[in-house]
Amino acid sequence: MATKPEYALGRVEVHLAERNSLKAAVQSLLGASRDLDLPENLHTALEKWLQAPRDSVHASKLGQEIVGHIKSNSITHHAAQTIVSLQHQFVATSHWIIGSDAWSYDIGSSGVHHAIASGLNVNLLVLDTTPYTARNAADPEKRKKDIGLYAMNYGNVYVASVAIYSSYGHVLRTLMEADLYDGPSIILAYLPYTSEEDAALTVLKETKLAVDTGYWPLYRWNPSKNDQESFSLDSEAVKADLQEFLDRQNHLSQLVASEPKLAAELVTSLGSKLAEARSKKASEAYESLVGGLDGPPLTILYASDGGAAEKFAKRLANRAKARGVTAKVQTMDSFPLEELRHEEYVAFVTSTAGQGEPPQNGRETFKALNAAATRGDRLFETLKFSVFAMGDSHYWPRPEDAHYYNKPGKDLDRRLEQLGGERVADLGLGDDQDADGPMTGYKIWEPLLWKALGVEGVEVTEAEPEPVTNEHIKIASNFLRGTIAEGLQDTSTGALAPSDGQLTKFHGIYEQDDRDIRDERKAQGLEPAYSFMIRVRMPGGVCTPNQWLDMDRISDEHGNGTFKLTTRQTFQFHGVIKKHLKPSIQAINKALLDTIAACGDVNRNVLCSSLPSLSHLHEECYRFAASLSEKLLPKTTAYHEIWLDKKLVAGDAIKDVEPMYGPYYLPRKFKIAVAIPPNNDVDIFANDVGFIAIPDANGHLTGFNVTAGGGMGVTHSNKKTYPRAADVLGFVPPELGYKAAESILLVQRDNGNRADRKNARLKYTIDRMGLDVFKAEVEKRQGFKFEPAKPFNFVSNVDEFGWVTDAQGKHHFTCFIENGRVQDEPGKDFKTGLREIAKVHKGRFRLTANQHLIISEVPTDELDTIKKLLAKYRLDNLQFSGLRLSSSACVAFPTCGLAMAESERYLPVLIDKVETICEENGLRNDSIVMRMTGCPNGCARPYLAEVAFVGKAPGSYLMLLGGGYYGQRLNKIYRENVTEPQILAILRPMIKRYALERKEGERFGDFVIRAGYISATTSGKAWYEGMGGEGQYREATLQ
Repeated sequence: MATKPEYALGRVEVHLAERNSLKAAVQSLLGASRDLDLPENLHTALEKWLQAPRDSVHASKLGQEIVGHIKSNSITHHAAQTIVSLQHQFVATSHWIIGSDAWSYDIGSSGVHHAIASGLNVNLLVLDTTPYTARNAADPEKRKKDIGLYAMNYGNVYVASVAIYSSYGHVLRTLMEADLYDGPSIILAYLPYTSEEDAALTVLKETKLAVDTGYWPLYRWNPSKNDQESFSLDSEAVKADLQEFLDRQNHLSQLVASEPKLAAELVTSLGSKLAEARSKKASEAYESLVGGLDGPPLTILYASDGGAAEKFAKRLANRAKARGVTAKVQTMDSFPLEELRHEEYVAFVTSTAGQGEPPQNGRETFKALNAAATRGDRLFETLKFSVFAMGDSHYWPRPEDAHYYNKPGKDLDRRLEQLGGERVADLGLGDDQDADGPMTGYKIWEPLLWKALGVEGVEVTEAEPEPVTNEHIKIASNFLRGTIAEGLQDTSTGALAPSDGQLTKFHGIYEQDDRDIRDERKAQGLEPAYSFMIRVRMPGGVCTPNQWLDMDRISDEHGNGTFKLTTRQTFQFHGVIKKHLKPSIQAINKALLDTIAACGDVNRNVLCSSLPSLSHLHEECYRFAASLSEKLLPKTTAYHEIWLDKKLVAGDAIKDVEPMYGPYYLPRKFKIAVAIPPNNDVDIFANDVGFIAIPDANGHLTGFNVTAGGGMGVTHSNKKTYPRAADVLGFVPPELGYKAAESILLVQRDNGNRADRKNARLKYTIDRMGLDVFKAEVEKRQGFKFEPAKPFNFVSNVDEFGWVTDAQGKHHFTCFIENGRVQDEPGKDFKTGLREIAKVHKGRFRLTANQHLIISEVPTDELDTIKKLLAKYRLDNLQFSGLRLSSSACVAFPTCGLAMAESERYLPVLIDKVETICEENGLRNDSIVMRMTGCPNGCARPYLAEVAFVGKAPGSYLMLLGGGYYGQRLNKIYRENVTEPQILAILRPMIKRYALERKEGERFGDFVIRAGYISATTSGKAWYEGMGGEGQYREATLQ
């Protein structure tokens, strides 16, 4: 093995010399063909090889043919003998020299220079493994040289910079370009790790930090192209920053060129701007003087992730102003420590994140205070402070974890005093477990602050401003318009206004940012890397091959190059930046799909079982689901105005109305599903409304059993919230199904809790009203009574993978797409494969509610073609464990703003380890339903799984056991805080015991109840009863 490029280069030179000798011998033999009277077929083969020597497939066949002809015709010409001796050179070899970034410390001595300057057709791949977070730890005396810049100076070298974990497609494209380039090439590849044990997720995060910040730019330099196309900058973040700079420069240049007077004004107005600023400062000082007559000015600094601490801080400011105290409110990190030193009265409000960590917008302040304390500084000689901390005393219930409760607030209070500050009011503790939540502690703390400020006796007569809620935003939105259109035009930020961010959900859009790089961007003074998630409305999950191709193209042109098959049977795009929102929505509509009502407080995408074997029944149920989705759509024209540029006639001549929803819409999201027994793949009992198809003896639809009251969302440690499995109300014929759904929706509209969104779902409305009262109200609205429910039987809620043929002779293949992520990755070019299938497929695609895909309605004459494509791209591989085939995860990090822990990126890693335990106990092929979510909102329906994990903090999860295998029973919290080692330690003996002691046909969820690990959950309201395990398996917790 060569350790320097120059040694490997010598071997390449020998190899290339041999190949050149082969070419010369072939040419020589052709030149002597007349004299030698060469056979025509040999002559043809020699010419063909010379024309395409790099075509490895044909070159190999031609080589064998040439050698065969030479030997069979006993050709003794010296060129022929050379050809035979060098026959191993007929197939072109790709020459790669692979090394580390150690070569970049001394380009000359390392041999890199020799390889670049040689002019040979050789490729160098140089790996840089320094993690971004460790970039400053290198020896300052040893400096890396920029090999890429050095190589580009030669002008005849292909140069590229790639990041292995940034874009698999980009890496492949670059490697192929380099290999095709006739001359030296050098590729700098970023693969940050400290040891071979580093998790892939850690490498991914380090890569994202390096690429997004511009530390590791992605580019390609191809001298074979013309000057304008030779350099390609592939870093999206760097391109965006560069474009912003160029736009700004171009704008100023245009001003100078077209309006010289304006350019002069830009400069001459600086003085007047300064005067205006001084005047504004003086005005603020005067207002401060007048407004602060009753007390000293108060600065309120908060740190908040979910917004709760921010609301308390703003409430405090309003109440301070009502007492004549001048108050200003800011996030902690937006207030420099140097300025804090000169403040007199400061109130701090902080919530608790993760395992006792400060919230995101306060972490830099905490770090700075800790650093000052370590140095022994006395920063705050004049500061008078008080801290109000917010947390949940039961969030970490184990006695050894009790110190996490309100830890940031307690640490801040102690640190400020240590640095010289004077505590003027004792630390306030807000506890989510109190009767009024944090307000209980706040009401004790606030009067102490007024007393310290000397305004405790001031009588407040003004009514406190009502907090702005989602209900206010909806009624003021002019039927979901808000200021979305104006926000899309604002190029100063990648985000929309917070109120518009609530409204875009109704349009199928969520604002997000890349949380992997949030801290780093903040450190650089940049706003978060905002982007948007777009969810398509596609009832029943059915689309055409052309629509699949359109979604594939949209993900490349406007998203992050991948797309997600969701648990709501639809497509989801991530990484769509603001300026791509409108083109994306327009492209989706052009594909005859839309995004209206895919999210928001309305009825969302209607699910329908994907069971392919019952084709007649499926078609009837699918048509019902699609019709129901259309009938329950909002009627506002805002969607078409904002995204499709369809303006109202004569301005406001026509007013919008919402005959069903009204201007407030629903109190909360509303979900409907249609299930076809015996498979409950849509998890019917997790939905607000469900329709269980009841067929006749011939397999045709006779009607539905209607269910109501299912829902998954929970708030950690808030026992007023819980998951709930739906109740069966009764039976209706198909023609009355819509009326039943509409009536349930209207009862929820008029009776749902609009004061508390955490208790606003239909499940709470039913429990508050009582099932009988609710059912009677629905029957009153719909004008008829439900018939008694018909018998039905579910046996599973997982997908049936592989091929199945229906009664009409059509074929259907269910592919395993792990967690629904459609992308290309090493060994699994699924995105490319499905694109190729869509180009030839004549049937339809069906997305399943378990995030998989059915290539549906394949005619017999197309079967071989589809099978070959499935095999080519390994989409026919179903050799996975039963555990993996039954698993599901939500997106979580890095895009979901609600995520508390990893999910989609981590569950496959955890399953690798758990399935080893299963295999050790002979359970490789046994289906165990395992699900994971990054937060308690339940997008992957974890509360109906046999075993589930719900994120609480990075690396920490709730563990739940005992769900019904076909989704008929809720599971229950078994452990409130587990990490991976604890998960494996719990599951190892449990799975072994299951393998040894289970009864015939007994499922894992049933076994853990029978074996005494956990008690069965009988209803949503009883979900917390028996949590923590049973008997000897019960976990000790704080009471």
